[in-house]
Amino acid sequence: MHPILASRRRLLAYLLAWIPILALLAWVAWASGGASWKDAAAVLAPACLVYAFACLSPWYICQTMPLRPSGLSYLLPTWSAAAVVVGSLLLGSARLAAYLLERPALQPAPLFGMGVLLYLLSAGLHYAALAAEDSRAAERHAAEARTLAREAELQALRAQINPHFLFNSLHSIAALTTIDGARAREMCVRLSGFLRGSLAMAGRESIPLREELALARSYLDVEQVRFGARLRVEEEIEPPCEDCAVPALLLQPLVENAVKHGIAGLVEGGSIRLAARRSGASVSITVENAFDPETPAPHNLGMGLAHVRRRLQVRYGEDASFTAGPSDGVYRVVLRLPCESPMASSSRA
Repeated sequence: MHPILASRRRLLAYLLAWIPILALLAWVAWASGGASWKDAAAVLAPACLVYAFACLSPWYICQTMPLRPSGLSYLLPTWSAAAVVVGSLLLGSARLAAYLLERPALQPAPLFGMGVLLYLLSAGLHYAALAAEDSRAAERHAAEARTLAREAELQALRAQINPHFLFNSLHSIAALTTIDGARAREMCVRLSGFLRGSLAMAGRESIPLREELALARSYLDVEQVRFGARLRVEEEIEPPCEDCAVPALLLQPLVENAVKHGIAGLVEGGSIRLAARRSGASVSITVENAFDPETPAPHNLGMGLAHVRRRLQVRYGEDASFTAGPSDGVYRVVLRLPCESPMASSSRA
């Protein structure tokens, strides 16, 4: 069914648009002689009503015969024949109306010519409308493809986190078993608690910051068994930040780097500082750790930071920022991202 015929409002608007066309046809009929302006309008009113519906027929032809340069050889004869037929329909309708209303007949040549031109104009408008609809459909499909690609990349990035952490934790447990079996067992218990918490987030793209911080603390509890007093944790979390939604396991690579490439390289150990502050519609999260400035940063550190940076870029685009580097004797990573509610962030994901 034609889109105009599918809606009463559209149909009414379409028929109202024919009022100025009726006035134009009446003026042409009057100017060509043979009838007064009122007689021309009276005769053409019912004829235009019939002709208005006839001018919807190009929609069906345009769908079956798309406008392509290679198809001009059959498009021109088809549209020419259709224009002649529909132009004759306008002329015949006008003559019938003149006969029934007992009004003077209108000059046929100008009326037929206008009918042909109006039909060809209708065909052009239908081609333009179909092209615009195809363009909108292509944009929708492209947007859907970009969304699917973004979600797939986010899933792939997130899938890299747990296996990497689990490998490092098992390596630490293996090292402890040879020197302190009790601590190794305790680390296994705490590791199971951490994995239980991370598995509970399966399928959740975003979680409140308080849950993300709880998971980071659970990880640090695992490492606390290995490092003891050498690992100290400090927190400065503003309460308004805790309800902000963040991508699940966003902080995991950062605290893991802070331990593995910061605290582990210091004989006396050091502190890891977690901070979160609210600034308008954004939240700023900072992870700091002591490190040995004479020890070059390993390649894996850059991979972990690049992983977090890419997750922020894919999810938030220019609305998020990521900075990392040594400053004032500590290695500092600062994340800035929109503070969204968990429900709004879930719908966005």
